[in-house]
Amino acid sequence: MILLDRYILRSFLTPFLLCFFGFLSIWLVFDLQSNTSDFIEAHVSLRWVVVYYLTQVPQFMMICIPVGLLLALLFCLSKMSRSNEIISMLTAGQSLPRLLLPLVLVGLVLTGVCAALNYTLAPHSDSIKRELRNGISKKPSKARTLTSQLFRNRPDRRTWYVTSMPAKADDPDPLLQGVDILEQNETGAIVARWFAFTARYRPETKKWLFFNGKTVQFGADGTLLSSKPFQTLEINNWSETPWRIASSNLDPQGLSVAELQEYLKNNADFPKPQLAPYATHLQYRWALPFQCLAVVLFTGPLAIVFSRRGVLSGIAGAIFLFAGMTFFTFLMLAFGKGNRISPTFATWSPLLLFGGIGLYLLYLKATNREFPKLADLFAPKPKIPQ
Repeated sequence: MILLDRYILRSFLTPFLLCFFGFLSIWLVFDLQSNTSDFIEAHVSLRWVVVYYLTQVPQFMMICIPVGLLLALLFCLSKMSRSNEIISMLTAGQSLPRLLLPLVLVGLVLTGVCAALNYTLAPHSDSIKRELRNGISKKPSKARTLTSQLFRNRPDRRTWYVTSMPAKADDPDPLLQGVDILEQNETGAIVARWFAFTARYRPETKKWLFFNGKTVQFGADGTLLSSKPFQTLEINNWSETPWRIASSNLDPQGLSVAELQEYLKNNADFPKPQLAPYATHLQYRWALPFQCLAVVLFTGPLAIVFSRRGVLSGIAGAIFLFAGMTFFTFLMLAFGKGNRISPTFATWSPLLLFGGIGLYLLYLKATNREFPKLADLFAPKPKIPQ
């Protein structure tokens, strides 16, 4: 790394760290102000409070890293432009893309950090927050238990109704209570039904164990053939698992990458509109971190100006593009979740659009050409004399 790169990175990292920890401090102060009375009333320990806020930091980092990156780039590059440092670097033989290279590498590093956070920690922050707050208030956690769960296994033509079951996929020994299973034939007629007070699943053997229930068999015309009570019933090789039953109506926004992949794999037979929110959020988990790289691409050329009068317009343009990228991202995400467009296009098109705008602006700035102005688009065309 040459001396110039170290100087640019040092000029950038100082305002970035100030922005990042400043946003973090503001969030922490306001959240503590709203929750202090609850913590005092519940007599929670300092260790519990620290754990509580550590679980919320990943989600907040996903918000403040792109914003801090934008503000730090604007401050760093506009300051270097006003003091004519950028012009000195260019006259020394350095090209504009070469000057922005260390900042692009920082954008890639922050993209990797956000991707790691967005894999599991950030999606689970909300559910962990609800569980911890329910713990101090001694309320039953809705995040840990699903009630009145209905699941339809279309390939095997079985319908499950479970009164209560754990919501977590990693529960070591999930117990299902109040199980009612209905099986149909090709024509839709009911051929069998199972009732059980409780049920357990053994993943190592793919075995279901049902306790204190009854098995009912029906004929093709619906007549009752048999009804046998049981204390313990063992059924092997059913494709249903507790996670598959529980995930049929879980909120995709709170699922990690692995859980979304598992959901789409296990429920591939679901209708496409029902799978669209989960497929869109899976793509969104990977696309969202690349906002950091897009911010570097369009902020860098706008923050570098060669006259004092252009500083404010460059800052305003970068903020406008950042707001537009955020709005367009949520708009396309809504279209993808509603099955209006494909999940891949919904999540990656905003990044490709604004990243492409950034590359175009960089090309114009590197070749010393003027940026297009909105006034030129609405200006009347000159009349050609006859």
